[in-house]
Amino acid sequence: MLDSLRRRWFLVSLLIVIPGGLRLGSALTSAQFAWLEASIPRASTSVLVGVILFLMSVTLDNRRLRASLARPGPVCWATLVTFGFLPLAAWPLSRMQRTVDFQVGLAIAACVPCTMAAASVWTRKAQGNDAVSLLVTLLTNGACFLVTPLWLWFLVPSAVGGDAAIELDTAYLMKKLMISALLPIVLGQVCRWSATCAAFADLRKVPLGVVAQSCILVIVFWESIKAGPKLQDGGSGLGLAAVALVWASCILLHLLAMAAAWWGARAIGFAWDDRVAIAFASSQKTLPIGVYIASSFSDQNAALAVLPMLMYHASQLFIDTAVADRLVRVRPGGDRPD
Repeated sequence: MLDSLRRRWFLVSLLIVIPGGLRLGSALTSAQFAWLEASIPRASTSVLVGVILFLMSVTLDNRRLRASLARPGPVCWATLVTFGFLPLAAWPLSRMQRTVDFQVGLAIAACVPCTMAAASVWTRKAQGNDAVSLLVTLLTNGACFLVTPLWLWFLVPSAVGGDAAIELDTAYLMKKLMISALLPIVLGQVCRWSATCAAFADLRKVPLGVVAQSCILVIVFWESIKAGPKLQDGGSGLGLAAVALVWASCILLHLLAMAAAWWGARAIGFAWDDRVAIAFASSQKTLPIGVYIASSFSDQNAALAVLPMLMYHASQLFIDTAVADRLVRVRPGGDRPD
């Protein structure tokens, strides 16, 4: 029991931090909330996201990338699914949501890049080619400053029916992601050029990961506090049915992406190990960048846009654990043939 909690401490913490932040935010008076918001530097979220992505990047061992670069097909297919198929699949689903918050939040969850570490972790767990998942991670996170804002420019106005209350400054978002996402990722990989730095990061990968995840919890807690007042006001259309619909949509999007990635890769003729990597890397979505983008909408009519990103992330942790165990059992040479 304790061992299971230690391994899932981040997910358990999310289950505490989110309702705790929502409760605190809904209990604050307008004056108290204004004082708290004024006390926190406006750039704090950007700084924390930069720290998170730097720590995640510096702990990514890129020595196996050469093989994936020599055979770019699997990486290209995974990137096409995560940055092409998933946003298109989210288009009709976002229009079905009952609140503007969840329409915008679902679009964000579909458009952000691959997870920085989890994709490779689950790929290794399923005995796949983690060099492919690693390269997809670096490629999609490095390109997100350009691709993600362009998709949101298309999806967000469409999702909310052209509601003037939701405004997306695409150029400004690109600039924010370039500074807070692309630059820290590049710096993290540059630091690995130093053998001393790389050895330090590899030796302390677990504690550095704990620091990064702790910073994520701080951001999630603050965004939950900011969303609290909307819950206190009742939130237009917000209820159990709306929450169930958006959560089911997050799960469906993840499963659709995984299925499209797997069967598409099989039709193309990629090897089993590559297919495993493609399935995880193309369907998993990174939490820090998703929460960071959602925070851009918190001052508009989408204060709860962060919730679908949290739902997507929590769901993929459970789903992909079961999928990885299944793939190990049925891989060629296992219990069943391919």
